Amino acid sequence: MNTPVDTGAIQAMDSAHFLHPFTDFQDLNSRGARVITRAEGIYIWDSEGNKILDGMSGLWCVNVGYGRRELADAAHRQMLELPYYNSFFQTTNVQAATLAAKLASLAPTVGGRSFQHVFYSSSGSESNDSNVRMVRRYWDLLGQPQRKIIISRQNAYHGSTMAGASLGGMSGMHAQGDLPIPNICHIQQPYHFENALPGESEADFGIRAAGWLEQRILELGPEKVAAFIGEPVQGAGGVIIPPATYWPEIQRIVDKYGILLISDEVICAFGRLGHWFAYEKFGYRPDLVTFAKAVTSGYIPLGGVMVGDRVAKVLIEQGGEFNHGYTYSGHPVACAVALANLAVMESENLVTRVRDDIGPYLAEHFTRLAEHPLVGQAQTCGLMAGLVLVQDKATNTPFAPDLGVGMVCRRHCFANGLVMRAVGDRMIIAPPLTISHAEIDTLMGLIVRCLDLTLEEVRRKGWKA
Repeated sequence: MNTPVDTGAIQAMDSAHFLHPFTDFQDLNSRGARVITRAEGIYIWDSEGNKILDGMSGLWCVNVGYGRRELADAAHRQMLELPYYNSFFQTTNVQAATLAAKLASLAPTVGGRSFQHVFYSSSGSESNDSNVRMVRRYWDLLGQPQRKIIISRQNAYHGSTMAGASLGGMSGMHAQGDLPIPNICHIQQPYHFENALPGESEADFGIRAAGWLEQRILELGPEKVAAFIGEPVQGAGGVIIPPATYWPEIQRIVDKYGILLISDEVICAFGRLGHWFAYEKFGYRPDLVTFAKAVTSGYIPLGGVMVGDRVAKVLIEQGGEFNHGYTYSGHPVACAVALANLAVMESENLVTRVRDDIGPYLAEHFTRLAEHPLVGQAQTCGLMAGLVLVQDKATNTPFAPDLGVGMVCRRHCFANGLVMRAVGDRMIIAPPLTISHAEIDTLMGLIVRCLDLTLEEVRRKGWKA
């Protein structure tokens, strides 16, 4: 049961004191924030008693679902035993060391490249800042300090700190704060639906899209390029799933020019795509892997970087003191919760379940949405899925951006008990890995209802479809 909440009083305090992330403050204050009060399984409840199916796992993170006592108990035990100590003064703690060893055991070796070391942070943004520091330190130690440029992709998301937002390719973020910072540049994303040539197959497009990296390396000068960073599947960009040919060709290119490869798996790791780490699914060999979110299922902040042997060997054997770190690096409570979370995932076989059972079940049902009059494409990858709203199915003509059709659909979703995110006119989901077949059936029914309501509104307003 919900503890009684005075919604108006909470909204008033919120408006007066809480500046929300990625929010138009004036707009939010005019309507009042929705007050979420509890959660269980795949559902959340607000202060008005509305039950809402969380199709986004919080923010891509609650992989084991809400209300897991095992994680709460792990935090409680650790808080009583050692609530905090830092990792600066040549000290460690049992949980941080144990988790590092556990993560090393879960990270698969691909093509002879393995991960035996972890650098901790508290978020994906901090982890990608750490990547910038480690990449540039690596090349400095190898006597190539001119290698500073990191190449990313347009419409990528790598965090909201100065370095993380710069690595990302979100134009709206770059417009605020004089971003990107120097020595970070971008290439186009591998989005076949939007960027393919007429009649171009996904396989051919994947090769061509990867080739944009080689073109940029040659434009900049290979001797100046330090690394390429990419999400296995672009999450906040709209669940952009690359063709199967894309990542192997990226690997060939980075190998050819000797640059480092960073796999940002803040969203994709820990079972989301049916593997502990997504680089295994796509068959490439990163040097650094960014993680956060689902390592604790979002129950407590924790992030980090899996540091491959190639980089770790140089930093350890040649680096001396690495002048970088955080107050909460290896926080004992966060690490204890992560260990409990990973134990739940293993005991319930959630990773293989996504790969062999619930992922295919979602794909079977979600891809049928492409038959809807409003949908131009519907795709899934593990437990990530996205569909495109179009004005004309015959030609896949998009709606004018200023109509905000995606936000219209999102409004209908929230009004009908569903969290489904809008990225422009792409509607995306990433439900908890614990979701059942029956709950996916419920999810699909809600999505269809909200698409129908959106279609009615679009036609009523004369926007076609």
